[in-house]
Amino acid sequence: MGSSPRIDLRHLLWLVPCVVGACVWCAQRPITHGPGQIAPSAPVQEPADDPMSFGHGEFTVKPLAGFQVTARVLSRRNYSLGRDAKLCPVDLALGWGPMSDEKVLGRLSISQFDRCYMWSFRDLSVRRVEVERNSANMHMIPSTSDIKRRLRTLRKGSLIQCRGYLVEVTAPGGWQWRSSLSRNDTGQGACEVVWVKELKVL
Repeated sequence: MGSSPRIDLRHLLWLVPCVVGACVWCAQRPITHGPGQIAPSAPVQEPADDPMSFGHGEFTVKPLAGFQVTARVLSRRNYSLGRDAKLCPVDLALGWGPMSDEKVLGRLSISQFDRCYMWSFRDLSVRRVEVERNSANMHMIPSTSDIKRRLRTLRKGSLIQCRGYLVEVTAPGGWQWRSSLSRNDTGQGACEVVWVKELKVL
């Protein structure tokens, strides 16, 4: 009788990080859609249906406006350190209209850092106003642990639908975070602070 082939455990151990790495890459790789606007409509802002403040851990949250958006994820950044990370573990750079079109996005470089969303031109045919009025960095405050989990695993290129409030948040010691109420502003204070009541990946 022939002997059974021997399995070298060192080879198996070498394969483990390769398999894990491949799974992580598949879970994080960007989603592509081809040219065309996949989120043609601008966000909808309306009076808050319940403007009363409410507690959220050490924070007090005051709804400023009702808010809903269907948008493309241009970038996602997770945070874990600091008081703001307890409240808001994820920032999303979101795009709609022309900023949801892969043809336009291919002419831009997009990144996030220190609660900011940054972009630069690769192709000067893209108009600055087109970028500024059709994208935003949004501080996403999950209302449930399930929404928190889904926010933290969104992939670049995902098409999402989000409903909730634009809010002002305060905490002891004078700490404050207040949402922008305009899609046309830029620079410091222009980010939306969103209390996320519903989140769908389309």
